[in-house]
Amino acid sequence: MLPDALFTEHKEMNKVYVWDLPTRLFHWTLLGLVVFQWASAEIGGDLLEYHLLTGYAIAALVLFRVVWGFVGGQYARFGNFLRGVGPTLDYARAMRAKTAARHLGHNPLGGWMILALLGILALQIATGLFSNDDIMTEGPLRHLVSDQLSHLFTEVHELGFNLLMALVALHVGAVYVYKIFKKEDLIRPMLTGYKQADDEDAAKQ
Repeated sequence: MLPDALFTEHKEMNKVYVWDLPTRLFHWTLLGLVVFQWASAEIGGDLLEYHLLTGYAIAALVLFRVVWGFVGGQYARFGNFLRGVGPTLDYARAMRAKTAARHLGHNPLGGWMILALLGILALQIATGLFSNDDIMTEGPLRHLVSDQLSHLFTEVHELGFNLLMALVALHVGAVYVYKIFKKEDLIRPMLTGYKQADDEDAAKQ
């Protein structure tokens, strides 16, 4: 049985355990699979067979993250970082004015990014089931729809992947903006689970 420390928040010296192990494994595994999806689609050939298998793995990861968003660690739960439009706009304005409060977990803008990424991944999974390339590869449920509808799903699948890449680029860009302008490293905590805590952060624990 895995120790509770892998799933719950605790303090170690001047650090706070923010990202639990399942969240970190999800993050890096998903990244690797998405990179492979891009490479296999670009290269084609025999890799397209694994493109389909990788799609199933991504579907399992997305399902896990949705469930973990309700039962996971404090900072992994949707209730911890999803905010309404008003508070999110307020946070965006505060960021522009350089007065935004620090968040140990995802900030309100980051929360909407997570939701957008999960949504576009779900779209990719759904459309991929019915898509085809008219040559050698088709989704497992392709036979359930007409040629016209399958082509539509294929087009949406291709457009969706471009949108996914744009969101990933935006996500990575935001990480480096934090690193350069706010002097806050967001990559290391996703590797170790720990974030540097100041006095205010410690008081919240």
